[in-house]
Amino acid sequence: MIVYRTLEEVPAAPSVLTIGNFDGVHLGHQQVLREVVKEARSRGARAMAVTFEPHPARILRPERAPKLITPLAIKIGLLQQLGLDALLVLPFNRDLSLITPQQFASDVLAKRLEAKQVHEGENFHFGHRAEGNTSRLSDFGKQYGFEVRAYPILRLHGEEVSSSNIRRLLNEGQVTRARQLLGRAFSIAAAPGRGRGIGHQFTVPTINLTRYDELIPAHGVYVTRTRVGQETFDSVANVGNRPTFGEESFAVESHLLNFHPVQVTAETSVEIFFLKRLRPEIKWPDVDALRAQIAKDVHRSRRFFHLEKLFAPDSQR
Repeated sequence: MIVYRTLEEVPAAPSVLTIGNFDGVHLGHQQVLREVVKEARSRGARAMAVTFEPHPARILRPERAPKLITPLAIKIGLLQQLGLDALLVLPFNRDLSLITPQQFASDVLAKRLEAKQVHEGENFHFGHRAEGNTSRLSDFGKQYGFEVRAYPILRLHGEEVSSSNIRRLLNEGQVTRARQLLGRAFSIAAAPGRGRGIGHQFTVPTINLTRYDELIPAHGVYVTRTRVGQETFDSVANVGNRPTFGEESFAVESHLLNFHPVQVTAETSVEIFFLKRLRPEIKWPDVDALRAQIAKDVHRSRRFFHLEKLFAPDSQR
């Protein structure tokens, strides 16, 4: 998948495409994107997604802008896995926000990207003040030579599959439910930071992440998997302020269960995948009480991984 950062970089070629923020690249996004790829292959056209950086809300409504489920680097990686030929990351600024829906359809979709078919969710809006919708896009398509396919909002067990709903679930700590809507475990990625478990270039079983400014799940203790560089460990993670230790200091801290020595530096990439919430964060009366609870958390986490392995399909063992 080729990533373009401006319209001018995109070479001329017929395209089947979809436009959106794709925050989370959840099951609803995946459904549309796979259809884009399928249709592009049948037409001999370029399969393309168009997204924006930063999220438009950070320019238009910064005080209400959401924290991201998937920052751009992670989003690009997930989109690449779906078989797209190209991704256009349009810089979102005031000038772009002032383009009318008709200008966007004519100048961007038809002329620049040579769209032959555009796939969008039924709640898609575009152009100045979000005045464009799928109905207007379809009308523009008839005028400028492209088809439009609109998709109803995907629902899973009666629940809407949407970025806003997934954010709500994560803010409540419901990582298992969020995992179902995402089609994978929610994760956060950052460099290792200083803390109780890690200093510079130590080999240790506990890792703190550096500051992370995007979406994190509700404070609490979770069953997780943690990727350290190229290796992945079963783990249990604490998200919160560690109130038992006196002055509160926020941290995302992961304890590696099946640990073996691994070299960790400030440049090592760390990614934590959240599988199940064990409990909320609690202020314990003393360190001994906390230590006893951690032992219980570790035991429950080990049991989770044991059962997961026990009931996994043979192909995953």
